[in-house]
Amino acid sequence: MTADRYLAQAGELLQRIRDEQGENICRAAALMSDAIARGGAVYVFGSGHSVIPAMDIFPRYGSFVGFRPLLDPRLMWFNVLGPGGVRELLWLERTEGYARVFLSSYPLTARDVMLVFSHGGLNAAPLEVALEAKSRGLPVVAVTSLSNARIAKPTHSSGKRLVDVADVVIDNCCPPEDALIAVDGVAEPLAAGSTVAAVAIGMALVAEVGSRLAACGYHLDVFVSPNVSGVGPEHNLAVFAAYERFLRRLAAEGS
Repeated sequence: MTADRYLAQAGELLQRIRDEQGENICRAAALMSDAIARGGAVYVFGSGHSVIPAMDIFPRYGSFVGFRPLLDPRLMWFNVLGPGGVRELLWLERTEGYARVFLSSYPLTARDVMLVFSHGGLNAAPLEVALEAKSRGLPVVAVTSLSNARIAKPTHSSGKRLVDVADVVIDNCCPPEDALIAVDGVAEPLAAGSTVAAVAIGMALVAEVGSRLAACGYHLDVFVSPNVSGVGPEHNLAVFAAYERFLRRLAAEGS
């Protein structure tokens, strides 16, 4: 069954990440836990399909205040064709200069960390987010495909790829084409792997960062499923209030 083949491939992909990228995940988590502990933020960015792990890190059941997703509706799709569609998104994320304008709304400082998801690591949007973060003194963590980086030439006028900018690179261990399954009679492979990989890496970072913060006595404001026994509606209201305070503090200290 082809579905079984995909699930087996996805399982092998996650095992490779565990075996090969654990050290890099821990290096990234150390930067992130230090940033949050000193009152900073972990900003999280992705465009196109890479917005999915950025959205999933927070707010998400089991995650906590300290992560700040950078979500731009112009860099994700909510339609296939027409306004908000894929063609417009693909054009904009490859257009140089937009990311700096987008980031001007956020109080990035050297106390923070930037986490960028991009399978290809070539498009202007994720690369320029990383470049702008570096120019403001932030360490940059990239989740990307090293297999793609080894064969891809830069397309940005800087001559750089995401892997050339990041302080820590976490390989998503996916092939350049992303899709994992060859099917008889179909020229192109099917069924992408990078989203499974990126979301798993994102949750591994949440777990490791949270563990490190808790070990230091840092209070975590954890977003919790209402299906958890004994958790009332006031719990997540308190988390939202904590997130509001977090945003206000970042704005005040970044001004």
